[in-house]
Amino acid sequence: MRLLKLVPDNTNIGFVRIRHIAFAVTALLTIAAIGLVFARGLNLGVDFVGGLMVEAKFTRPAELDRVRASVDRLGVGDAQLQQIGDPNTVSIRLPLPTSTDEGATNAVVKSVQGALTREYPGVMFNRAETVSGKVSGELIFNGVLAVMLAIIGIAIFSWLRYEWQFGISTAVAIIHDVLMTLGFFALTRFEFDLNIVAAVLTIIGYSINDKMVIDDRIRENMRKYRKMDMKTLIDLSVNETLPRTVMTSITVMLALGALLLFGGHVLRGFTAAMMLGIVVGTYSSIYVSSSLLISLGLDPQTSAQKKPAASAVSGAERIGKREG
Repeated sequence: MRLLKLVPDNTNIGFVRIRHIAFAVTALLTIAAIGLVFARGLNLGVDFVGGLMVEAKFTRPAELDRVRASVDRLGVGDAQLQQIGDPNTVSIRLPLPTSTDEGATNAVVKSVQGALTREYPGVMFNRAETVSGKVSGELIFNGVLAVMLAIIGIAIFSWLRYEWQFGISTAVAIIHDVLMTLGFFALTRFEFDLNIVAAVLTIIGYSINDKMVIDDRIRENMRKYRKMDMKTLIDLSVNETLPRTVMTSITVMLALGALLLFGGHVLRGFTAAMMLGIVVGTYSSIYVSSSLLISLGLDPQTSAQKKPAASAVSGAERIGKREG
């Protein structure tokens, strides 16, 4: 029985040849993502903005104006409504009551649920969440800090493990992946909550895993082919790791596809972020970070000269100790 091969053994794609086009496309997409985030902003969930959130599922497509009028009559504050998942499901956001007492908060939730139940028989309430303003501010700070520390830590590791060029290319690729994810959420208006922060950190982990495999192969080939042109060497390394990259991406996408179809709307934003991250992370590992090593001046001969010099010094030290 022959093994399934998605990528033939003799594949020789010239990835480096179109690196300038890839750099231009990457720059344009990154600028567009930043512009979307600043222009439209993120649809921050209750985790980040604080307040009350009641999720209601109606028996038929909900009329948002009618639902808003029902909530406004209660006098509990300005309600923000958004259909999520399907036309029947509506997220109702309300400001926190002036009293921080838990009883007052529960009273607001129950009054909203009671009013909707009377006007829309059969309505179901999937969840109700409450987050104070202080907690939401701490969550924003901790979420941003977690992402920044992950990027800095991974870049430092790549710098120490390989060459400084690898560290810079790693940081550029990860920042690109994160910005693309933020731009996607600004465009689609999916709710951005702590689950999405977890998705962003997972995307970083997947992207760096894919990049480390390629970087390891580049380093091995730099030792093996010290006189090979850097463009040819990177193309060789990427093509050698391409079967693993494609197989890993497809299997992960299949699992995420099942989660997207059957996981419900609660996980839809998380799953969509992960699927986008797989595509963007694979693209950045192949076309952006690897080709960027050439622009940063990485050369097999330069790296090869450092190691013999170091070994010569250590050999001289050993001889001096013996003579002493």
